[in-house]
Amino acid sequence: MSVSRKLWARTSDGKAIYRYTITNASGASAVLSNIGAAIVSVNVPDRNGVFGDVVLGYGKAENYFYDGPCFGKCPGRYANRIAGGRFTLNGKEYELPVNNGPNHLHGGPEGFQNQVWESRKKHGAVEFKYVSEDGEMGYPGRVVAVAHYEWNDDNVLTLTFTAKADAPTVINLTNHAYFNLDCKGSVLRHTLRLNASEYLPTDDTLIPLGESEPVAGTPMDFLNPKRLGRDIRKDFPALKTGKGYDACWLIDGYMPGQLQKAATLKAARSGRVLTVHTTQPGVQIYTGNWLNGCPKGKRGRIYHDYDGVAIECQHYPDSPNHPEYPPVVLKPGKLYHEAIVFAFSVE
Repeated sequence: MSVSRKLWARTSDGKAIYRYTITNASGASAVLSNIGAAIVSVNVPDRNGVFGDVVLGYGKAENYFYDGPCFGKCPGRYANRIAGGRFTLNGKEYELPVNNGPNHLHGGPEGFQNQVWESRKKHGAVEFKYVSEDGEMGYPGRVVAVAHYEWNDDNVLTLTFTAKADAPTVINLTNHAYFNLDCKGSVLRHTLRLNASEYLPTDDTLIPLGESEPVAGTPMDFLNPKRLGRDIRKDFPALKTGKGYDACWLIDGYMPGQLQKAATLKAARSGRVLTVHTTQPGVQIYTGNWLNGCPKGKRGRIYHDYDGVAIECQHYPDSPNHPEYPPVVLKPGKLYHEAIVFAFSVE
């Protein structure tokens, strides 16, 4: 496996921003950056052997900072939303910055996704490390987080997260890449299958109401493959709130530490297929409902709503306020360890 590193830019205070390219024997590649431990590009062939970049992103490094879509990056310390920016841990209430309506989103405005991580090549892989100090964005405890990426000859990108804390805290890490298997145009013609019989209904600020509900008989049902656009305009609360899909599904068969299939995305035009496995209990599907107006993309491309779909494997939104959800507390002496596997193929 070939791994190269190139200086991409520098921040105003002189921090180096790098692009790492991992290339396999067939010439397929994954391009990563230490801005938010981001997936910048994935270049894989279509059914005719023509290579294309299936990940949305920017041509300029500086556009990755504080962008609304959070293109390709790893948000934290807690990905997704925490209601009212508040949670209680061991009897103490913590207050976090509110940056999404009335709620805290993706760790706040200075979340992991907007930080320059330490980075290195490691045995044919790329590893990023970020140290989040006690009190950063209101969270307790000092956390050392590592995002480890591997790319293989079968066009499989494996992302492994590990983290340790010196005091009890909450943590939820994911990757926020947007995929378009046709490399251009809307993804609403893509077909999606989810290994999920239930989803989490939310209020109008996308905070879960509590218990999950069956997808059967609703537009949230992706147990059988269907086009992303088939039901997206239906008169259904979860679709009207977000102008499309932006919800968390519960992965069937979840067991802590065990890989389960989460999603299969297919594009009929290109023949590309993306299969996602994860150790995480949930998958947030976001159909890029608010991409209009974001910074220019690669090669000056203008992105529009629904030009990409994010498949964010993670713990459930607002879990710190829902003790009935799978736990998200990381204690000293314990290791946070989760994985997401993105496998690209054709049919």
